Parts: sequence; structure tokens; C-alpha cells
Amino acid sequence: MCRSFLERPVERDVLERALALATRAPSAGNTQGWAFLVLEGDDTTRFWEQEADSSWLAHPSHPGLLKAPVIVLPLASRARYLERYSEPDKGAVGPGRVEEWTVPYWLVDTAFATMLLLLGATQEGLGVLFFALRKPAAPLLAELEVPPEWEPLGAVAMGWPGPDDKPTLSAYRPRHGVDQVVHRGHWGER
Repeated sequence: MCRSFLERPVERDVLERALALATRAPSAGNTQGWAFLVLEGDDTTRFWEQEADSSWLAHPSHPGLLKAPVIVLPLASRARYLERYSEPDKGAVGPGRVEEWTVPYWLVDTAFATMLLLLGATQEGLGVLFFALRKPAAPLLAELEVPPEWEPLGAVAMGWPGPDDKPTLSAYRPRHGVDQVVHRGHWGER
């Protein structure tokens, strides 16, 4: 995850390739109930005016983050899934039974698409950072004219990594090995 960017625009074709890859994500019922709101130029300034405050700006790594030339808001639509799952081929798990769904697929599928966006941008040589929105989303979404059915999962900062980008302390935590996360046939030892 990149936290400091160059003040250099991302070329349109580079951004479009990363976004196109994201649209290939798997989707329950092939609903594809995700959208990406791409902010560039003055729109990123509007985003930070809504999202950042003085305490957040005081963090040492945040000034470099403000240089990101692209902010992408991954958005999920529960309504699209309710509509799709009321169609004849999905009637047994339709919207009247959404409380019985074991997983909120609109969030899972949008997370899949966002992961592909992160991977696609990284493949293009870009730095990326997925981060949570700090403030309630409603004012920001209203400012950006997002229809009410859409909810953000967070935001993705994207751009060319700056020379002063340094890993956070979290990056030095060891990764879990396969033997720590893969369990075969049962959880414990036999």
C-alpha cells in the first residue's frame, strides 16, 4: 500500500486498463452490482475537503497521500442484488428472503472487484492504497451526486509512487505461512 504519491497524472489508458480488469470480478448471479466513481483533478480536492480534518492531516504520512492524482470510490448496490434475485431463475432466494442470505453479496462482489482494481493498478506500476472513509459518507455522496442506492466500501488512492513512500510498521509484521492459514479436513491437529 502506497501512502505518498508523485504529483503526476495517471495516463488515461493506464487507468482504463486497471478499471477494465476490475469489471472481470466474479459476481453472485452475475449481478455486477458495483460501480466505481473515479475522481481526478479538482474532484480529488473536493474529496479531501469532505474527508480530511486537521487531526487526520497531522499524521506524518498523510500529506503524501493528498498528492494521489486519482481517488476511486468502490460502490455497492444492495438494490441491484434484490432486483436480480427476484428474477425467475433466482426466485427461491429472492428479496423477500434477504435476511436469510448468509453473505451480503453486494459487499463481497464489490470487494472482489476492488481487489482486482488494486491488482490491475499495481500491475501497471501504480501505487495504491485502500482506506476506510473517516466521516459519514452521506454528505460526500450527495456532493458527488451518487444515487442513494449506492454505498461506498471505502476509497482507493492511486498514482505513481513518490520517492518518499515508506512502508508503515504494519508492513514489517511477518506474513502467516500456508501452514498457519490452511486447514485440511478439520481445524485442529489429530
